[in-house]
Amino acid sequence: MELRAPTPHVERQPRAEAGAEAQLARAASSWDWDTPRKDLADLARLREQHPLVLEPVASPDGERVAAIVGQDDGTFRVWVNGEPWDGSYEKARGLAFAPDGRLVALVRADDQWTVAVDGLPWEERFTFAWNLRFSEEGRAIAVQVKRDMDYSVAVNGKAWETSFLSCRDLALGADGKTVVALVQVEAVPEGDIAKFVDGAWSVAVNGEAWTRRFVGVWAPAIGRQGAHVAVEARTSRLDYTVAEDGVPWETTWSCVWEPRYRPGGAAVVPVRAAGAWTLVEGGAPLWRGQYVQLWQERVSPDGGRIAAVVAPSFGRWTIAVDDRPWAARFGELVGEPVFSPDGRHVAAMVKDEGRWSIAVDGAVWREDFEMVWDPVFSPDGRTAVAKVKLGGAFTVALNGRVWPRRFEALRDPVFGPDGQKLLLRCVEGGRYTRLVVPLEKLL
Repeated sequence: MELRAPTPHVERQPRAEAGAEAQLARAASSWDWDTPRKDLADLARLREQHPLVLEPVASPDGERVAAIVGQDDGTFRVWVNGEPWDGSYEKARGLAFAPDGRLVALVRADDQWTVAVDGLPWEERFTFAWNLRFSEEGRAIAVQVKRDMDYSVAVNGKAWETSFLSCRDLALGADGKTVVALVQVEAVPEGDIAKFVDGAWSVAVNGEAWTRRFVGVWAPAIGRQGAHVAVEARTSRLDYTVAEDGVPWETTWSCVWEPRYRPGGAAVVPVRAAGAWTLVEGGAPLWRGQYVQLWQERVSPDGGRIAAVVAPSFGRWTIAVDDRPWAARFGELVGEPVFSPDGRHVAAMVKDEGRWSIAVDGAVWREDFEMVWDPVFSPDGRTAVAKVKLGGAFTVALNGRVWPRRFEALRDPVFGPDGQKLLLRCVEGGRYTRLVVPLEKLL
């Protein structure tokens, strides 16, 4: 039994942190930006050959596409650029490319789960495994695991020596050296309210649990270089705060959302007090504004600015940057804010009266879409591009201008190092294709 304030709008998987986006930009400098087109796989033929093909995933550089495929005998294989991994599995799920390009999947064989990396399974086996996570460069791969009724975490093929009654949520530091999970350390008999309020949950850092126990913990955040760990914590029946490195902040509130660290700085977190939301840093007030709701705070790459999704009035949403809300208001959805690499601009996906679009620095693109995805900024911050859906097909819009070309499927676009080209990982005519398109052609 864990109580939290109701979610104000649909939750989505978070975007990569600024450090991960910077890592992607560094990696992109070594990619092929000269070849305009590469047809790499025939997905239509793949679907003809197999009774089941799960959604394909593309590598960060676009050079590989992979999918989990079901076979006539009920087993599964992992297929990459037209070739399968050796062997088949009873189950396969969670297929993903790590930031360093390795292909990873959760697989089950002989009724035991493990992680397979580029077709090679870890030696350790588990009753179940889930929630794959990667460090920024992809060198560390972590997953939550269960053996019989014991829960733990495995990192790069080796499980923690300690196990717990339950384990949820998982976070890795940028360098992969700090791994954090939320763990249950005390059994609570059904209906034992007193023991529940005493606290049964804690935080495990590299397998070692904090001594302090809480009624509930959520949303682990790790500072740069793994220096600090913070979580949203419930300390009593009605009190919420942030616990940092095992110690709760002195101030409590009626509710808090997810903490987030500034690069090299303190943790910032939305809090609710006296019926309104605001932002605090290190336990002290940071913003003066009072909002009906405030969440999804994001920090600029240099840590100097903070943007968040806010509701200045009930049911009307916008973005506030450094406590200054945009004038534009939206009634249905505002996505998490996205900073440009230089921190000067902020964009977000928005929806109002059934209209999906993108807003940049408070100005909404004129074009309407059936759906939009999080925008991406060019290295100089002057250009924003987003994957969009129109007429049942997918394309990109650049500073609000829609490219006429349409695709059957499309991954998030990636800017080249000089900002003058765009990498598009798409499906066209049933084939997975890697395109490198100059911006002037898009415009």
